[in-house]
Amino acid sequence: MTIISPSILAANFLELQSEIDVFKDQDATWLHLDVMDGHFVPNMTFGIPIIKQLSHNTNLPLDVHLMVTNPRFYFDQLSDLELENITFHHEAVENTIELVQHAKTTKVKKVGVSIKPNTSVAEIGLEVLKNIELVLVMSVEPGFGGQSFMHNSLDKIKELCNIREEHNLKFQIQIDGGINADTYKLALDAGADNLVAGSYIFKNDKSNYIDKLNSLRN
Repeated sequence: MTIISPSILAANFLELQSEIDVFKDQDATWLHLDVMDGHFVPNMTFGIPIIKQLSHNTNLPLDVHLMVTNPRFYFDQLSDLELENITFHHEAVENTIELVQHAKTTKVKKVGVSIKPNTSVAEIGLEVLKNIELVLVMSVEPGFGGQSFMHNSLDKIKELCNIREEHNLKFQIQIDGGINADTYKLALDAGADNLVAGSYIFKNDKSNYIDKLNSLRN
């Protein structure tokens, strides 16, 4: 089943607990946490205290997306939490494989690497792909929600699928940015198996959240 990761960046933070409780009984559903530091991307969101609070207040698997200049700091600060996944940006570090190996010493279940729209799949490198559980393809420029889908991201997904099959690898392919009723099928057809959706899900009445969620699985 396709994993859907609702991004709380688009949620109402004044009612965050009730916003996320809507999804508590949904299978193959992660909670996507966009962490921005105002340096790696031109926006700031939330940090370690919010992640820790969420880990104690929801049973949903937490999917942390670090859009920060010092991801190692966050891995260390969150090392005692059994998070489902933490993804950091290839562009944020000088030695991606070194940080992947360091992350494996924490309690996080999965380690992911993300690439911006102008970063090629080749830049990640096969050694990294062999050692991670997820690749996040950004289909918008990271930093703000509600942007339009970049169709060239589909070519990256197809390339990753070919690499995964050729080398018998197991990483998930996640896509983030502009996922809605018009673009989700393009992503699935290209080979994505994990979709991040923010505005499409949360910018509606709560009674429609589950319908929106499940509409992305078809």
